[in-house]
Amino acid sequence: MNIKFGLIGGGIMAEALLSRLIAIGTYQPSEIIVSEPQGERRSYLEQKYGIPVTTDNSRVLGEAQEAVMLAVKPQIFTTVAQELADISPAENSPVIISILAGVNLKQLEAAFSQFPIIRSMPNTPATVGAGITAISLGAYTYASHKQIAEKIFAAVGEVVEVPETLMNAVTGLSGSGPAYVALMIEALADGGVAVGLNRAMAQQLAIQTVLGTAKLLQETKIHPAELKDRVTSPGGTTIAGVSALEKASFRSAVMEAVKASKERAQELGNG
Repeated sequence: MNIKFGLIGGGIMAEALLSRLIAIGTYQPSEIIVSEPQGERRSYLEQKYGIPVTTDNSRVLGEAQEAVMLAVKPQIFTTVAQELADISPAENSPVIISILAGVNLKQLEAAFSQFPIIRSMPNTPATVGAGITAISLGAYTYASHKQIAEKIFAAVGEVVEVPETLMNAVTGLSGSGPAYVALMIEALADGGVAVGLNRAMAQQLAIQTVLGTAKLLQETKIHPAELKDRVTSPGGTTIAGVSALEKASFRSAVMEAVKASKERAQELGNG
């Protein structure tokens, strides 16, 4: 069996990746192996995607030829690393790609000595192919390893490379950012209900407004401030709303959320 890609952990983000990788033909089901401790989850993944699923993490690292992704909870990283400690890197070892929040390259390289390692931070829109993933390269990685990681994460959205010193900042912005945007959408919809719209209509309007605004900014490349200025006419409705947001320290609150999330990611890495 020609296994190319392995996943240690079969949770939501892992499934998002493998489903997209199979759907767009990056890997065939027979080229993927997943380890997952929960029996019900193993059966689900095996039946839905036709992939080999095991409880043996060592088998995944031993069989995958291109890449092995660590997709477990950061709290059990040490346990998983101990299970794999006896496996030594070979001449053509797979690149180990971690999506564990807060676990830094130093920790990863101590656990997987001399393996090529890439630390990454995808976000939840990856589940619909609209995510963005930041990657940082370890000491033993080469251009070929970076290309493999980019190929994998391109299946679920965009990919950017950042210095590892900025990875916790990425976590605070794009890693946690979907929650902030979801809160804003919920608040917009609540505002719509408050001024007389029914809940379904308010939510539809809020979601499409955020989606459309993001697409407009992405495609036109204009600065968000310029778009804001285009929408606000003198003495008009929008500037009245913007004024209310400024009084409530909206921008400051969002900035503080990013900073708090970044600091928490740092704590997880130190703990």
